[in-house]
Amino acid sequence: MASCRMFMIIAIVAVFVPPILATEHMVGDKTGWTLGFNYQTWAQGKAFYVGDTLVFKYTPGAHNVLSVNGTGFEDCKAADDIVPLTTGNDVVTLSTPGKKWYICSVPGHCESGNQKLFITVLPQLSSPATSPFPGPTDTSPSGAAGNIASTCYGLIAAIVGVFGMIMF
Repeated sequence: MASCRMFMIIAIVAVFVPPILATEHMVGDKTGWTLGFNYQTWAQGKAFYVGDTLVFKYTPGAHNVLSVNGTGFEDCKAADDIVPLTTGNDVVTLSTPGKKWYICSVPGHCESGNQKLFITVLPQLSSPATSPFPGPTDTSPSGAAGNIASTCYGLIAAIVGVFGMIMF
């Protein structure tokens, strides 16, 4: 009976901890999604995992966000059937591992304004053998706060799980 309860608690913690460990990445940090910013430099040193989110903040109507392939990224051109995100607070959940490319399709913004982002998304951190602390990935205040918050939430979930095992 006790092993059944323990299994249930471990299963519940295993289901809920990975989403808790997800990080919200504010693209461009305080600068947001705009012209003349080097998004490749911004992405360097950051680790992006399945389950993380990218938040593109900009003035609605001034920019947009399109997910494109590598050719679209290089050519600053999206396929005709891609619908742009246009809210000014666009949240993109990274749901699969691999290379991801994003551009602004407002004329001139990608080509001469450098308004494009390329990242590689890593598989989700869910294995107990994988350290929940992937190491420093961001030195900016907003990125550091996101990583610290994610780590704290993960630790809280683990403590609650252990406490639940002790109580049953």
